[in-house]
Parts: sequence; structure tokens; C-alpha cells
Amino acid sequence: MSRVLAAMSGGVDSAVAAILMLDEGHECIGATMKLLTGDGSKCCSLEDINDARAAAWKLGIPHYVMNYTGDFTRLVIEPFIAGYEAGETPNPCIECNRGLKFSLLIRRARELEAAVLVTGHYARIESTPSGRLLLKKGADPKKDQSYVLYMMGQKELGFTRFPLGHLTKAEVRKIAAARGLSNAGKEESQDICFVPGGDHGAFMETWRGKPYPEGDILDKTGKVLGRHRGLVRYTLGQRRGLGVAVNAPVYVAAKNSADNTLVAGDESSLYEKTLETRRINLIACDNLDRPRRLAVKTRYLQQEQPALVVQTGPDSVRVEFERPQRALTPGQAAVFYDGDVVVGGGTICSVG
Repeated sequence: MSRVLAAMSGGVDSAVAAILMLDEGHECIGATMKLLTGDGSKCCSLEDINDARAAAWKLGIPHYVMNYTGDFTRLVIEPFIAGYEAGETPNPCIECNRGLKFSLLIRRARELEAAVLVTGHYARIESTPSGRLLLKKGADPKKDQSYVLYMMGQKELGFTRFPLGHLTKAEVRKIAAARGLSNAGKEESQDICFVPGGDHGAFMETWRGKPYPEGDILDKTGKVLGRHRGLVRYTLGQRRGLGVAVNAPVYVAAKNSADNTLVAGDESSLYEKTLETRRINLIACDNLDRPRRLAVKTRYLQQEQPALVVQTGPDSVRVEFERPQRALTPGQAAVFYDGDVVVGGGTICSVG
């Protein structure tokens, strides 16, 4: 069998991915990516590194900590902050997958003469009769991670294994417990991994070394309703934290970076039927040579919705939903599905 590099985050999923490759008879090397200095976040913390090391020791495989702190800052943190400063709501997990896991870590795997990179993602890779590789949803709908993997190309898919793609989370924990792994019951974090306490505004102010200025909260007529605490602390559709006293619930309907104002509106103001994407990546085909009726997902935890998807340029796609969608947000990803197959996706750049 072949040598594989297993990306081990310290969680149960990546540990079981390594187990399944060992059970197939492969030589397995464990690798943990160190992405931040210090231990003030949930991203590659000392605890996570120790959990990954303990799992590797239990499995009898070598384990290495690989330092990517500079790359993580350049490819993930800085674009994340710049996106918020431009009025967007970026998805750092997608950029981490794009720039680090399935780029730099694949390069390191090749240097170590590994045949594939193995991760604990819940997704599947399958080949068509023509040899084209497809990215498909994981079998467990509650854990499917295909949305954050849409940026993978044929070369990346060809060098990657997702051993958990056909399993449920319960089955993964059962395998870990049967092998005596101490992280079998480890809980998962839903927060941005490098933002302590989930407060991205405070993180950005600390990182930049400056406060973000307050500004007016307006209604759609321009009437001042109150003050916001810095535009970067808000995202479209948000209700909590506005501090506006009116007779009905209001939500963030728009952010205007040019004059540092936030527009609040009622629920109906949040719905749009169209969006435009940039930085597109198509997996199931080279181009969308005709408008396609597909299902489109615009948030990680959202159920995909029926839409007409039209490629408008080499790096742009327009999505026209059958029904208006709530809080379509620039900076997030729009991912296109044909059943379980990820056709492709892109970054939302405008809506309406």
C-alpha cells in the first residue's frame, strides 16, 4: 500500500480518518498545521496539538506539527479583515481550505512522497466514466461539508481522500471509542476558529490596533434611529445588538462603508431573488454553456434552494432564485448543486 499524509486537527474526525487509512494497510503520517502563535484561540491551540499527538501515538504513527502561521495570516486573516472592512461577510473556512489545506499542505505531502492527503471532512469524491472527478455531499446530511470544499479542482480532488464521506458522526465516534482514543467524545466549536469568544469585531480591533468608528443607524427614509458600534460588527439580516427602540423588529438591511451608516429595515427588506458571484470554480464541468436549473446554497447551514444559474463571464455567474431569499450576503459563497453533486460555486459580490 501507499504512504498517506493525514491532516490531524486534534478532533475525532481527523483521527478516525487516519484510522480508516491504517485499516486499509497504508503507511500513515500525521500532520497538524500550526496556524497562530500563542494559545489564545480555538485554532490549532496547544490542547488541539496535544490531542492530535496523543491520537497519533495511540495509533502508532509519526506526528509532525507544521508551521503555517505566516501563510494563515496572509491567506486567511488579512482577507477576512479586509472583507469586513469592505462591508462583506467573508467565510474564512473556505479560504483556509483554498489556500492552506488543499494547496500548501498538499505540496508538503508531495515533498514527503505521500500518495494522497487525507482529511476528516464529511464529503465524497467519485469518478465518472470519463475520468472526471466529482465532489459530492457527505452521507450524513447533518455533517455534510461539501459547501466549504467547492473551491477544489481536479488536481486537488485527485490527491485527496475523504474516508468519512460515507459515515455518520455517530459512527465516527463509535470507531474512535472502540480504538480507545481520548478525543472520541470531544465537542466541536461552531465559532470562527481564530476569533476568541466569537467576537470578530473585538478581534479585528485588537489585530488592527485601532477602534472602528461608530455611525448612524438609519431607516430606509434616512431617519436616524440610533448609533452602531462599528460596521464591521454587523452582518446582513442581523437583529441582535442593534439597540434600536422601535415598534417592530428591525434587522440590518444594508451597510454603507462610504458614509459609515447602517440601514435597518423590517423582515421584508431582507429578501432578494438574484445574486452575482465572482472567483468561480466549476468542478462537474469546465463551463456552464447554457443556463442550468440547479439548487443553490448561500450559507453553510442553509438548505439549498432552486434557481437558474447562468455563467456571465469567465469568472462570473448570476443566480436567479425561484423565490426571494433572506439576507443574501456579499462575501459568502454561493454553491451550486445538482442533487448530491457539487457543480461549483463562487463568492457573492452583489445582490438584487
